[in-house]
Amino acid sequence: MWRVKSLDAILETAQKKSLHRSLGLFHLTLLGIGGVIGTGIFVLTAEATQKAGPGMMMAFVIAGTVSAVAALCYAELASMVPVSGSAYTYSYAVLGELVAWLVGWALILEYAVAASAVSVGWSGYIVGLLAHLPDPIIIPPELAAGPYAGGVFNLLAVLIAFAVTGLLVIGTRESATVNAVLVAIKLVALGAFIWLALPVMNSENFHPFAPLGTTGIVAAAASIFFAYVGFDAVSTAAEETKNPQRNLPLALILSLSICTVIYLLVAAAAIGSYGAQPVFGPNGEALSPGSPALAQACTALATEPLVCSREALAHVLRSIGHPMVGNLLGLAAGIALPTVILMMMFGQTRIFFVMSRDGLLPEILSRVHARFRTPHVVTWITGVAVAFAAAFLPVGQLADISNSGTLFAFAVVSLAVLVLRRTQPDRKRPFRAPLIWLFAPLSIGGCTILFYFLPWQAQLLFPAWSAIGLGFYYAYGYRHSHVGRGETKVPDVEMPGPISG
Repeated sequence: MWRVKSLDAILETAQKKSLHRSLGLFHLTLLGIGGVIGTGIFVLTAEATQKAGPGMMMAFVIAGTVSAVAALCYAELASMVPVSGSAYTYSYAVLGELVAWLVGWALILEYAVAASAVSVGWSGYIVGLLAHLPDPIIIPPELAAGPYAGGVFNLLAVLIAFAVTGLLVIGTRESATVNAVLVAIKLVALGAFIWLALPVMNSENFHPFAPLGTTGIVAAAASIFFAYVGFDAVSTAAEETKNPQRNLPLALILSLSICTVIYLLVAAAAIGSYGAQPVFGPNGEALSPGSPALAQACTALATEPLVCSREALAHVLRSIGHPMVGNLLGLAAGIALPTVILMMMFGQTRIFFVMSRDGLLPEILSRVHARFRTPHVVTWITGVAVAFAAAFLPVGQLADISNSGTLFAFAVVSLAVLVLRRTQPDRKRPFRAPLIWLFAPLSIGGCTILFYFLPWQAQLLFPAWSAIGLGFYYAYGYRHSHVGRGETKVPDVEMPGPISG
Protein backbone atom coordinates (compact mmCIF):
# COMPACT_ATOMS: atom_id res chain seq x y z
CA MET A 1 0.00 0.00 0.00
CA TRP A 2 3.07 2.27 0.10
CA ARG A 3 3.94 1.47 -3.51
CA VAL A 4 4.42 4.49 -5.72
CA LYS A 5 3.69 5.11 -9.37
CA SER A 6 6.86 6.66 -10.70
CA LEU A 7 6.80 10.09 -12.27
CA ASP A 8 8.17 8.60 -15.48
CA ALA A 9 5.29 6.09 -15.66
CA ILE A 10 2.75 8.86 -15.00
CA LEU A 11 4.21 11.02 -17.76
CA GLU A 12 4.28 8.04 -20.14
CA THR A 13 0.60 7.39 -19.42
CA ALA A 14 -0.26 10.99 -20.17
CA GLN A 15 1.69 10.90 -23.44
CA LYS A 16 -0.07 7.76 -24.67
CA LYS A 17 -3.55 8.79 -23.53
CA SER A 18 -3.21 12.53 -23.81
CA LEU A 19 -5.79 15.21 -24.50
CA HIS A 20 -5.64 18.00 -27.06
CA ARG A 21 -3.57 20.91 -25.74
CA SER A 22 -5.64 24.00 -26.52
CA LEU A 23 -5.49 26.25 -23.43
CA GLY A 24 -3.11 29.20 -23.23
CA LEU A 25 -2.25 31.37 -20.23
CA PHE A 26 -5.15 33.80 -20.72
CA HIS A 27 -7.90 31.20 -20.88
CA LEU A 28 -6.26 29.08 -18.18
CA THR A 29 -6.16 32.07 -15.82
CA LEU A 30 -9.81 32.81 -16.57
CA LEU A 31 -10.55 29.14 -15.92
CA GLY A 32 -9.00 29.56 -12.47
CA ILE A 33 -10.87 32.79 -11.77
CA GLY A 34 -14.09 31.18 -12.97
CA GLY A 35 -13.56 28.23 -10.64
CA VAL A 36 -12.70 30.41 -7.64
CA ILE A 37 -15.18 33.27 -7.81
CA GLY A 38 -18.51 31.78 -6.92
CA THR A 39 -20.54 30.97 -3.83
CA GLY A 40 -17.60 31.87 -1.58
CA ILE A 41 -17.91 35.59 -2.26
CA PHE A 42 -21.53 35.82 -3.41
CA VAL A 43 -23.00 33.91 -0.45
CA LEU A 44 -20.47 33.02 2.25
CA THR A 45 -19.88 36.69 3.02
CA ALA A 46 -22.91 36.36 5.31
CA GLU A 47 -21.52 33.20 6.93
CA ALA A 48 -18.19 34.89 7.63
CA THR A 49 -19.95 37.94 9.07
CA GLN A 50 -21.74 35.81 11.65
CA LYS A 51 -18.40 34.45 12.86
CA ALA A 52 -16.15 37.50 12.62
CA GLY A 53 -18.18 40.64 11.94
CA PRO A 54 -16.07 43.23 10.08
CA GLY A 55 -13.07 41.07 10.98
CA MET A 56 -14.01 38.91 8.01
CA MET A 57 -11.59 41.10 6.03
CA MET A 58 -8.76 39.60 8.06
CA ALA A 59 -10.34 36.18 7.50
CA PHE A 60 -10.00 36.69 3.75
CA VAL A 61 -6.34 37.64 4.22
CA ILE A 62 -5.61 34.56 6.35
CA ALA A 63 -7.39 32.16 4.01
CA GLY A 64 -5.76 33.82 0.99
CA THR A 65 -2.30 33.53 2.53
CA VAL A 66 -2.71 29.81 3.22
CA SER A 67 -4.02 29.32 -0.32
CA ALA A 68 -1.10 31.31 -1.77
CA VAL A 69 1.63 29.20 -0.16
CA ALA A 70 -0.28 26.05 -1.13
CA ALA A 71 -0.54 27.40 -4.69
CA LEU A 72 3.26 27.68 -4.90
CA CYS A 73 3.53 23.99 -3.99
CA TYR A 74 0.84 23.10 -6.54
CA ALA A 75 2.63 25.17 -9.17
CA GLU A 76 5.92 23.33 -8.75
CA LEU A 77 4.31 19.89 -8.94
CA ALA A 78 1.99 20.88 -11.80
CA SER A 79 4.96 22.05 -13.86
CA MET A 80 6.80 18.78 -13.19
CA VAL A 81 3.80 16.50 -13.70
CA PRO A 82 1.47 18.25 -16.17
CA VAL A 83 -1.17 15.49 -16.19
CA SER A 84 -4.74 15.06 -15.00
CA GLY A 85 -5.42 13.95 -11.45
CA SER A 86 -4.25 16.96 -9.46
CA ALA A 87 -3.29 16.20 -5.84
CA TYR A 88 -4.16 12.51 -6.26
CA THR A 89 -1.58 12.04 -9.01
CA TYR A 90 1.10 14.00 -7.17
CA SER A 91 0.57 11.96 -4.00
CA TYR A 92 0.73 8.67 -5.91
CA ALA A 93 4.11 9.60 -7.36
CA VAL A 94 5.68 10.75 -4.10
CA LEU A 95 3.94 9.43 -0.98
CA GLY A 96 2.52 6.13 -2.17
CA GLU A 97 -0.74 4.50 -3.11
CA LEU A 98 -2.45 4.59 0.29
CA VAL A 99 -1.92 8.33 0.71
CA ALA A 100 -2.97 8.87 -2.91
CA TRP A 101 -6.18 6.96 -2.28
CA LEU A 102 -6.93 9.03 0.83
CA VAL A 103 -6.29 12.22 -1.13
CA GLY A 104 -8.49 11.09 -4.02
CA TRP A 105 -11.20 10.12 -1.54
CA ALA A 106 -10.85 13.51 0.19
CA LEU A 107 -11.15 15.30 -3.15
CA ILE A 108 -14.72 13.98 -3.30
CA LEU A 109 -15.40 16.27 -0.36
CA GLU A 110 -13.69 19.12 -2.16
CA TYR A 111 -15.32 18.85 -5.57
CA ALA A 112 -18.66 17.06 -5.11
CA VAL A 113 -19.62 18.73 -1.83
CA ALA A 114 -18.43 22.08 -3.17
CA ALA A 115 -20.74 21.60 -6.14
CA SER A 116 -23.59 21.05 -3.67
CA ALA A 117 -22.67 24.24 -1.82
CA VAL A 118 -22.62 26.29 -5.02
CA SER A 119 -26.00 24.78 -5.99
CA VAL A 120 -27.48 25.99 -2.69
CA GLY A 121 -25.88 29.41 -3.16
CA TRP A 122 -27.31 29.66 -6.67
CA SER A 123 -30.73 28.76 -5.34
CA GLY A 124 -30.60 31.58 -2.79
CA TYR A 125 -29.89 34.20 -5.44
CA ILE A 126 -32.58 32.90 -7.80
CA VAL A 127 -35.21 32.81 -5.02
CA GLY A 128 -34.36 36.42 -4.15
CA LEU A 129 -34.31 37.52 -7.78
CA LEU A 130 -37.73 35.98 -8.48
CA ALA A 131 -39.17 37.61 -5.37
CA HIS A 132 -38.04 41.09 -6.53
CA LEU A 133 -39.39 40.91 -10.07
CA PRO A 134 -42.09 43.46 -11.07
CA ASP A 135 -44.49 40.50 -10.93
CA PRO A 136 -42.95 38.57 -8.03
CA ILE A 137 -42.68 34.79 -8.19
CA ILE A 138 -42.57 33.41 -4.67
CA ILE A 139 -41.03 29.99 -4.15
CA PRO A 140 -42.82 28.27 -1.24
CA PRO A 141 -40.60 28.26 1.88
CA GLU A 142 -40.87 24.47 2.04
CA LEU A 143 -39.16 24.23 -1.35
CA ALA A 144 -36.71 27.13 -0.97
CA ALA A 145 -34.47 25.66 1.75
CA GLY A 146 -33.63 22.50 3.64
CA PRO A 147 -34.86 21.54 7.10
CA TYR A 148 -32.21 23.74 8.77
CA ALA A 149 -34.18 26.86 7.73
CA GLY A 150 -37.69 25.57 8.22
CA GLY A 151 -38.11 24.10 4.74
CA VAL A 152 -38.41 20.55 3.48
CA PHE A 153 -35.87 20.46 0.66
CA ASN A 154 -34.19 22.92 -1.68
CA LEU A 155 -35.92 22.33 -5.00
CA LEU A 156 -33.97 24.83 -7.12
CA ALA A 157 -30.63 23.51 -5.86
CA VAL A 158 -31.64 19.99 -6.88
CA LEU A 159 -32.80 21.17 -10.31
CA ILE A 160 -29.57 23.02 -11.12
CA ALA A 161 -27.45 20.06 -9.94
CA PHE A 162 -29.33 17.68 -12.26
CA ALA A 163 -29.26 20.19 -15.11
CA VAL A 164 -25.46 20.46 -14.94
CA THR A 165 -25.19 16.67 -14.67
CA GLY A 166 -27.27 16.29 -17.81
CA LEU A 167 -25.07 18.78 -19.67
CA LEU A 168 -21.95 16.87 -18.68
CA VAL A 169 -23.45 13.55 -19.75
CA ILE A 170 -24.60 14.66 -23.20
CA GLY A 171 -21.21 16.20 -23.84
CA THR A 172 -21.97 19.91 -23.70
CA ARG A 173 -18.61 21.16 -22.58
CA GLU A 174 -17.51 24.51 -21.28
CA SER A 175 -15.52 26.12 -24.08
CA ALA A 176 -12.73 28.53 -23.30
CA THR A 177 -14.60 31.37 -25.01
CA VAL A 178 -17.89 30.78 -23.17
CA ASN A 179 -16.00 30.52 -19.89
CA ALA A 180 -14.28 33.85 -20.59
CA VAL A 181 -17.64 35.53 -21.20
CA LEU A 182 -19.17 34.15 -18.00
CA VAL A 183 -16.11 35.11 -15.96
CA ALA A 184 -16.47 38.62 -17.39
CA ILE A 185 -20.11 38.70 -16.24
CA LYS A 186 -19.06 37.81 -12.69
CA LEU A 187 -16.27 40.37 -12.67
CA VAL A 188 -18.54 43.12 -14.03
CA ALA A 189 -21.15 42.30 -11.37
CA LEU A 190 -18.59 42.45 -8.56
CA GLY A 191 -17.06 45.60 -10.07
CA ALA A 192 -20.48 47.27 -10.07
CA PHE A 193 -20.95 46.28 -6.43
CA ILE A 194 -17.60 47.80 -5.44
CA TRP A 195 -18.25 50.95 -7.51
CA LEU A 196 -21.62 51.63 -5.88
CA ALA A 197 -20.91 50.49 -2.32
CA LEU A 198 -17.45 51.96 -1.64
CA PRO A 199 -18.52 55.65 -1.96
CA VAL A 200 -21.14 55.27 0.80
CA MET A 201 -18.81 53.61 3.30
CA ASN A 202 -19.24 54.61 6.92
CA SER A 203 -16.26 54.05 9.22
CA GLU A 204 -18.59 53.41 12.15
CA ASN A 205 -19.70 50.17 10.48
CA PHE A 206 -16.24 48.73 11.13
CA HIS A 207 -16.67 48.95 14.92
CA PRO A 208 -16.39 46.67 16.77
CA PHE A 209 -14.00 45.13 14.27
CA ALA A 210 -13.80 41.70 15.92
CA PRO A 211 -16.93 41.25 18.07
CA LEU A 212 -16.08 37.57 18.71
CA GLY A 213 -12.34 38.10 19.07
CA THR A 214 -9.42 36.55 17.26
CA THR A 215 -11.01 33.11 17.55
CA GLY A 216 -13.97 34.32 15.51
CA ILE A 217 -11.70 35.68 12.78
CA VAL A 218 -9.76 32.41 12.44
CA ALA A 219 -13.02 30.43 12.51
CA ALA A 220 -14.33 32.67 9.73
CA ALA A 221 -11.10 32.09 7.79
CA ALA A 222 -11.66 28.33 8.09
CA SER A 223 -15.10 28.75 6.49
CA ILE A 224 -14.21 31.49 4.00
CA PHE A 225 -11.36 29.27 2.79
CA PHE A 226 -14.09 27.85 0.56
CA ALA A 227 -13.92 31.11 -1.39
CA TYR A 228 -10.49 30.05 -2.67
CA VAL A 229 -11.40 26.46 -3.50
CA GLY A 230 -11.20 25.96 -7.22
CA PHE A 231 -7.79 27.36 -8.13
CA ASP A 232 -6.39 23.83 -7.93
CA ALA A 233 -8.95 22.82 -10.58
CA VAL A 234 -6.56 24.54 -13.00
CA SER A 235 -4.16 21.66 -12.48
CA THR A 236 -6.82 19.15 -13.60
CA ALA A 237 -6.59 20.77 -17.05
CA ALA A 238 -2.85 20.09 -17.22
CA GLU A 239 -3.12 17.68 -20.14
CA GLU A 240 -5.05 20.30 -22.13
CA THR A 241 -2.62 23.18 -21.57
CA LYS A 242 -0.15 24.56 -24.10
CA ASN A 243 3.33 24.93 -22.61
CA PRO A 244 2.10 23.67 -19.19
CA GLN A 245 5.51 24.07 -17.53
CA ARG A 246 5.16 27.83 -17.91
CA ASN A 247 1.43 28.47 -18.09
CA LEU A 248 0.21 26.28 -15.22
CA PRO A 249 2.23 27.97 -12.45
CA LEU A 250 1.50 31.44 -13.82
CA ALA A 251 -2.23 30.74 -14.12
CA LEU A 252 -2.41 29.37 -10.57
CA ILE A 253 -0.67 32.38 -9.07
CA LEU A 254 -2.38 35.00 -11.25
CA SER A 255 -5.90 33.69 -10.68
CA LEU A 256 -5.38 33.49 -6.92
CA SER A 257 -3.87 36.99 -6.71
CA ILE A 258 -6.65 38.59 -8.76
CA CYS A 259 -9.36 36.88 -6.72
CA THR A 260 -7.80 37.95 -3.39
CA VAL A 261 -7.79 41.63 -4.38
CA ILE A 262 -11.41 41.39 -5.54
CA TYR A 263 -12.47 39.67 -2.32
CA LEU A 264 -10.93 42.34 -0.10
CA LEU A 265 -12.57 45.15 -2.06
CA VAL A 266 -15.97 43.44 -1.95
CA ALA A 267 -15.69 42.73 1.79
CA ALA A 268 -14.69 46.34 2.54
CA ALA A 269 -17.56 47.67 0.43
CA ALA A 270 -20.16 45.39 2.04
CA ILE A 271 -19.02 46.15 5.59
CA GLY A 272 -18.60 49.88 5.13
CA SER A 273 -21.83 50.52 3.25
CA TYR A 274 -24.25 48.29 5.14
CA GLY A 275 -22.64 46.94 8.30
CA ALA A 276 -21.61 43.42 9.17
CA GLN A 277 -22.23 42.65 12.83
CA PRO A 278 -23.26 39.13 13.91
CA VAL A 279 -26.67 38.27 15.32
CA PHE A 280 -26.68 37.07 18.92
CA GLY A 281 -29.13 34.90 20.81
CA PRO A 282 -31.50 36.09 23.58
CA ASN A 283 -28.80 35.59 26.20
CA GLY A 284 -26.04 37.23 24.19
CA GLU A 285 -24.65 33.93 22.93
CA ALA A 286 -23.09 33.59 19.48
CA LEU A 287 -25.35 31.67 17.07
CA SER A 288 -23.90 29.24 14.56
CA PRO A 289 -24.28 30.11 10.88
CA GLY A 290 -26.88 27.97 9.16
CA SER A 291 -28.44 26.87 12.44
CA PRO A 292 -32.20 26.81 13.13
CA ALA A 293 -31.56 29.18 16.06
CA LEU A 294 -30.04 31.80 13.75
CA ALA A 295 -32.85 31.37 11.22
CA GLN A 296 -35.40 31.91 14.01
CA ALA A 297 -33.55 34.98 15.32
CA CYS A 298 -33.42 36.47 11.81
CA THR A 299 -37.18 36.16 11.33
CA ALA A 300 -37.77 38.12 14.54
CA LEU A 301 -35.75 41.15 13.36
CA ALA A 302 -37.43 44.20 11.81
CA THR A 303 -34.67 44.67 9.22
CA GLU A 304 -32.61 41.94 7.63
CA PRO A 305 -28.90 42.17 8.56
CA LEU A 306 -26.21 40.90 6.24
CA VAL A 307 -25.82 37.61 8.13
CA CYS A 308 -29.47 36.69 7.49
CA SER A 309 -29.41 37.12 3.73
CA ARG A 310 -29.11 34.20 1.33
CA GLU A 311 -28.10 36.66 -1.43
CA ALA A 312 -25.76 38.90 0.55
CA LEU A 313 -24.36 41.22 -2.12
CA ALA A 314 -27.66 41.77 -3.93
CA HIS A 315 -29.27 42.50 -0.56
CA VAL A 316 -26.65 45.17 0.22
CA LEU A 317 -27.23 46.95 -3.10
CA ARG A 318 -31.01 46.95 -2.63
CA SER A 319 -30.57 48.31 0.90
CA ILE A 320 -28.34 51.24 -0.12
CA GLY A 321 -30.69 52.44 -2.84
CA HIS A 322 -29.77 50.42 -5.92
CA PRO A 323 -32.53 47.79 -6.23
CA MET A 324 -32.23 47.46 -10.01
CA VAL A 325 -28.48 46.85 -9.88
CA GLY A 326 -29.05 44.45 -6.99
CA ASN A 327 -31.45 42.47 -9.18
CA LEU A 328 -28.95 42.53 -12.05
CA LEU A 329 -26.24 41.23 -9.70
CA GLY A 330 -28.60 38.43 -8.69
CA LEU A 331 -29.16 37.70 -12.37
CA ALA A 332 -25.39 37.66 -12.99
CA ALA A 333 -24.95 35.18 -10.13
CA GLY A 334 -27.75 33.08 -11.57
CA ILE A 335 -26.07 33.01 -14.98
CA ALA A 336 -22.48 32.51 -13.86
CA LEU A 337 -22.61 30.28 -10.77
CA PRO A 338 -23.67 27.16 -12.71
CA THR A 339 -20.27 27.27 -14.46
CA VAL A 340 -18.66 26.78 -11.04
CA ILE A 341 -20.90 23.77 -10.43
CA LEU A 342 -19.84 22.42 -13.81
CA MET A 343 -16.15 22.95 -13.02
CA MET A 344 -16.45 21.20 -9.66
CA MET A 345 -18.41 18.24 -11.01
CA PHE A 346 -16.09 17.92 -14.00
CA GLY A 347 -13.10 17.92 -11.66
CA GLN A 348 -14.75 15.21 -9.57
CA THR A 349 -15.39 12.95 -12.54
CA ARG A 350 -11.78 13.58 -13.69
CA ILE A 351 -10.42 12.36 -10.35
CA PHE A 352 -12.66 9.29 -10.41
CA PHE A 353 -11.62 8.60 -14.00
CA VAL A 354 -7.90 8.72 -13.26
CA MET A 355 -8.35 6.52 -10.16
CA SER A 356 -10.27 4.04 -12.28
CA ARG A 357 -7.53 4.21 -14.92
CA ASP A 358 -5.09 3.19 -12.18
CA GLY A 359 -7.29 0.23 -11.18
CA LEU A 360 -8.16 1.62 -7.73
CA LEU A 361 -11.83 1.99 -8.64
CA PRO A 362 -14.00 -0.35 -10.73
CA GLU A 363 -13.57 -0.15 -14.48
CA ILE A 364 -17.25 0.71 -14.93
CA LEU A 365 -16.52 4.21 -13.60
CA SER A 366 -14.30 4.89 -16.59
CA ARG A 367 -16.74 3.63 -19.19
CA VAL A 368 -17.40 6.14 -21.94
CA HIS A 369 -20.88 6.62 -23.40
CA ALA A 370 -21.12 5.11 -26.89
CA ARG A 371 -22.83 8.18 -28.34
CA PHE A 372 -21.78 11.14 -26.21
CA ARG A 373 -18.19 9.95 -25.52
CA THR A 374 -18.44 11.03 -21.86
CA PRO A 375 -17.94 9.03 -18.62
CA HIS A 376 -21.69 8.87 -18.04
CA VAL A 377 -21.76 6.35 -15.18
CA VAL A 378 -19.52 8.29 -12.82
CA THR A 379 -21.14 11.56 -13.89
CA TRP A 380 -24.61 10.38 -12.88
CA ILE A 381 -23.32 8.95 -9.59
CA THR A 382 -21.70 12.29 -8.82
CA GLY A 383 -24.79 14.23 -9.89
CA VAL A 384 -27.16 12.27 -7.68
CA ALA A 385 -24.87 12.71 -4.67
CA VAL A 386 -24.52 16.45 -5.32
CA ALA A 387 -28.28 16.91 -5.66
CA PHE A 388 -29.03 14.94 -2.49
CA ALA A 389 -26.63 17.00 -0.37
CA ALA A 390 -27.88 20.26 -1.89
CA ALA A 391 -31.49 19.36 -1.11
CA PHE A 392 -31.08 19.13 2.65
CA LEU A 393 -27.91 20.84 3.89
CA PRO A 394 -27.16 24.58 4.35
CA VAL A 395 -24.51 26.25 2.25
CA GLY A 396 -22.24 27.02 5.21
CA GLN A 397 -22.24 23.44 6.45
CA LEU A 398 -21.54 22.14 2.95
CA ALA A 399 -18.67 24.62 2.59
CA ASP A 400 -17.13 23.50 5.89
CA ILE A 401 -17.38 19.84 4.86
CA SER A 402 -15.76 20.67 1.53
CA ASN A 403 -13.01 22.60 3.30
CA SER A 404 -12.05 19.59 5.42
CA GLY A 405 -11.19 17.58 2.30
CA THR A 406 -9.50 20.52 0.60
CA LEU A 407 -7.28 21.34 3.58
CA PHE A 408 -6.12 17.72 3.75
CA ALA A 409 -5.31 17.64 0.03
CA PHE A 410 -3.42 20.95 0.18
CA ALA A 411 -1.36 19.78 3.17
CA VAL A 412 -0.43 16.52 1.42
CA VAL A 413 0.62 18.36 -1.75
CA SER A 414 2.84 20.65 0.34
CA LEU A 415 4.40 17.64 2.01
CA ALA A 416 4.93 15.93 -1.35
CA VAL A 417 6.92 18.92 -2.63
CA LEU A 418 9.31 18.67 0.32
CA VAL A 419 9.72 14.91 -0.05
CA LEU A 420 10.39 15.24 -3.77
CA ARG A 421 12.96 17.98 -3.17
CA ARG A 422 14.80 15.55 -0.88
CA THR A 423 14.40 12.29 -2.84
CA GLN A 424 14.77 13.62 -6.41
CA PRO A 425 16.71 16.88 -6.12
CA ASP A 426 18.08 16.66 -9.67
CA ARG A 427 14.75 16.17 -11.47
CA LYS A 428 13.88 19.02 -13.82
CA ARG A 429 11.62 21.62 -12.22
CA PRO A 430 10.34 24.07 -14.87
CA PHE A 431 8.90 26.11 -12.00
CA ARG A 432 10.85 26.04 -8.76
CA ALA A 433 8.88 27.44 -5.84
CA PRO A 434 10.96 30.01 -3.89
CA LEU A 435 11.73 29.50 -0.20
CA ILE A 436 10.04 26.11 -0.32
CA TRP A 437 11.38 25.04 3.09
CA LEU A 438 9.56 28.05 4.53
CA PHE A 439 6.40 28.18 2.43
CA ALA A 440 5.58 24.45 2.37
CA PRO A 441 5.68 24.11 6.20
CA LEU A 442 3.60 27.32 6.41
CA SER A 443 1.07 25.73 4.09
CA ILE A 444 0.94 22.52 6.15
CA GLY A 445 0.69 24.45 9.41
CA GLY A 446 -1.92 26.84 8.04
CA CYS A 447 -4.09 24.00 6.74
CA THR A 448 -3.83 22.23 10.11
CA ILE A 449 -4.84 25.35 12.05
CA LEU A 450 -7.79 26.10 9.78
CA PHE A 451 -8.97 22.50 10.07
CA TYR A 452 -8.83 22.83 13.86
CA PHE A 453 -11.14 25.86 13.67
CA LEU A 454 -13.73 24.17 11.46
CA PRO A 455 -17.03 23.27 13.18
CA TRP A 456 -16.87 19.99 15.05
CA GLN A 457 -19.30 18.36 12.62
CA ALA A 458 -16.87 18.86 9.73
CA GLN A 459 -13.94 17.73 11.87
CA LEU A 460 -15.69 14.48 12.79
CA LEU A 461 -17.00 13.82 9.31
CA PHE A 462 -13.56 13.86 7.70
CA PRO A 463 -12.02 10.93 9.68
CA ALA A 464 -15.29 9.02 9.35
CA TRP A 465 -15.28 9.62 5.59
CA SER A 466 -11.62 8.55 5.42
CA ALA A 467 -12.41 5.35 7.32
CA ILE A 468 -15.15 4.52 4.81
CA GLY A 469 -12.66 5.19 2.02
CA LEU A 470 -10.11 2.84 3.56
CA GLY A 471 -12.77 0.15 3.64
CA PHE A 472 -13.31 0.57 -0.09
CA TYR A 473 -9.56 0.60 -0.73
CA TYR A 474 -8.86 -2.67 1.06
CA ALA A 475 -11.99 -4.29 -0.39
CA TYR A 476 -11.18 -3.41 -3.99
CA GLY A 477 -8.37 -0.97 -4.81
CA TYR A 478 -5.56 -2.75 -2.95
CA ARG A 479 -6.11 -5.97 -4.93
CA HIS A 480 -6.91 -4.43 -8.32
CA SER A 481 -4.23 -1.72 -8.44
CA HIS A 482 -2.36 -1.79 -11.74
CA VAL A 483 0.83 -0.77 -9.97
CA GLY A 484 0.31 -3.51 -7.38
CA ARG A 485 -0.10 -6.06 -10.14
CA GLY A 486 3.08 -4.88 -11.79
CA GLU A 487 1.23 -3.67 -14.88
CA THR A 488 3.45 -0.93 -16.23
CA LYS A 489 1.72 -0.64 -19.59
CA VAL A 490 -0.99 1.93 -20.02
CA PRO A 491 -4.43 0.27 -19.66
CA ASP A 492 -6.70 0.39 -22.68
CA VAL A 493 -9.02 3.11 -21.39
CA GLU A 494 -10.48 5.78 -23.65
CA MET A 495 -10.25 9.29 -22.29
CA PRO A 496 -13.40 11.40 -22.37
CA GLY A 497 -13.56 14.71 -24.19
CA PRO A 498 -11.46 17.63 -22.93
CA ILE A 499 -12.73 20.24 -20.54
CA SER A 500 -12.47 22.97 -23.14
CA GLY A 501 -12.51 23.09 -26.86
